[in-house]
Amino acid sequence: MSQLLHLDSSARTDSFSRRLGAAFADRWRASGGGVTYRDLAADTPPAIREGWTRICDTLLREGITDIARYADAVRTDEEREAWAVVEPLLAELVAADVVLIGAPMYNFGVPAALKAWIDQVTFPKMVLAPRKFVVVSARGGAYGPGMPREPYDHQGRYLLDFFAGHYAVEDGTVISAELVNALVDPGLAERVEQHRASAAQAVRDTEELAAKLAGFAIPRES
Repeated sequence: MSQLLHLDSSARTDSFSRRLGAAFADRWRASGGGVTYRDLAADTPPAIREGWTRICDTLLREGITDIARYADAVRTDEEREAWAVVEPLLAELVAADVVLIGAPMYNFGVPAALKAWIDQVTFPKMVLAPRKFVVVSARGGAYGPGMPREPYDHQGRYLLDFFAGHYAVEDGTVISAELVNALVDPGLAERVEQHRASAAQAVRDTEELAAKLAGFAIPRES
């Protein structure tokens, strides 16, 4: 059975990124796939500490790149304490065929809760391809191609760069609902229809991608 890891990181309990993520996950379940869900905003991983950095040092020094052997680098009490946080998060990630991340834009970047998870599960020279990574996002303004604020997108672009640079996943996908703040900011009132069009397109794109990836499974040794 194919497995989806579904992460939410919005501080809002009813947010566009959560709605998009739920739509994707529902389509995945309907295909018969399994879903592991983690709400990073409600249960935020702690910040990495020195024990985590020591594990990274040992992995580099001893050339350990097989994720199944990471625990071999855990040797001190401080490292064991760090590993107790990492191990369940990393196990969920490795078990997934597709990773679905709900990530609103906060202050041009990703939520701190998501960054904390990224830090905990990322180690030197990781290869997670051919897993698929999908980001469903919401942004208060317009940051798409050709927009004046496109250079300030350190959210979607950061995540795609991260997947490629740290996980060797080159084909990540970001789907965004733009101009969400038009619903509450009088200064953006004239752009409400643009937001609605963007949100509707994001729903369509999410459902289409979910249908495309439903049942996707990476080859694993028996």
